[in-house]
Amino acid sequence: MGSQVSKQVERRKAISTEKKTLCDLHQNCGEEFPGCDYKPSDRKNWMAGINPEKVHINKIVWPGTHDSATNKIGFPAITRPFAQCQSLSIYQQLVKGTRVLDIRIQEDRRVCHGILLTYSIDVVINDVKKFLSETQSEIIILEIRTEFGHEDPPDFDKYLVDQLGEFLIHQDEHVFNKTIAELLPRRVICVWKPRKSPQAKAGSPLWNAGHLKDNWIDTDLPSTKFESNLKYLSEQPPVSTRKFFYRVENTVTPQADNPVLCVKPVTRRIHGFARLFITQCFAKGVADRLQIFSTDFIDEDFVDACVAATYARVEGKA
Repeated sequence: MGSQVSKQVERRKAISTEKKTLCDLHQNCGEEFPGCDYKPSDRKNWMAGINPEKVHINKIVWPGTHDSATNKIGFPAITRPFAQCQSLSIYQQLVKGTRVLDIRIQEDRRVCHGILLTYSIDVVINDVKKFLSETQSEIIILEIRTEFGHEDPPDFDKYLVDQLGEFLIHQDEHVFNKTIAELLPRRVICVWKPRKSPQAKAGSPLWNAGHLKDNWIDTDLPSTKFESNLKYLSEQPPVSTRKFFYRVENTVTPQADNPVLCVKPVTRRIHGFARLFITQCFAKGVADRLQIFSTDFIDEDFVDACVAATYARVEGKA
């Protein structure tokens, strides 16, 4: 018992030390980067506001959400706090400016996070289509994967094509060098990541797992996650040459050996340092590698920071 208490004390010290490390870095380095003062006048249509004829797909810093469809997961006040990573619906996230969605599903086409279930994938698709019907130039990356420990839903690739066919941007590596305007009226890059079913091939309406990569670090230590994000990002090719999307996530996650197991208080340890991360990307010479940047509980400032970095690239300031 005593060793367990001692371990928890050390864990709390480590978390406190790492939070202070990021606070000190923020105080010393600030959060200014090229274009950082830019704010979209309309987050719902921020891509249109920058100019679709000038915005190349590989120049976008895509604001994304982690475990996007968990706003109603589990039971309120019982299991939900342990799995909820977003409080907004998919439609609300898109209106706020989110352009990359991370959806986990199981064999019955229900969204899940681990063993906890929520609504059908139909809810996600309907929210996406509602948003697309209300906008004209916004491109979405829709990543859907079979959650670990679950089976692929039968014929799910056919379901996605039936539901989104007219909007789907087909798998083609030339897409990375095209502008938004050149892709319209198609507006969804749908990355389907089954566990056992065949992966989509070149030319297919869907994209395969090789086109959206990340290096997920499962930790509740904010400075550890921050530094690992920078390290792995630095190892990627620049966005101008690579033919896949690469994601870093401004999140930390609860650990079983720590008494704080609810998502929100844990991920808040890093949540406010998104602009600092972009600033450090510029300071360390890896800003040309930044592409998808995702978070829990997305807010306006996170979106604005990603849009500002995109604007700086499009205008030749970064």
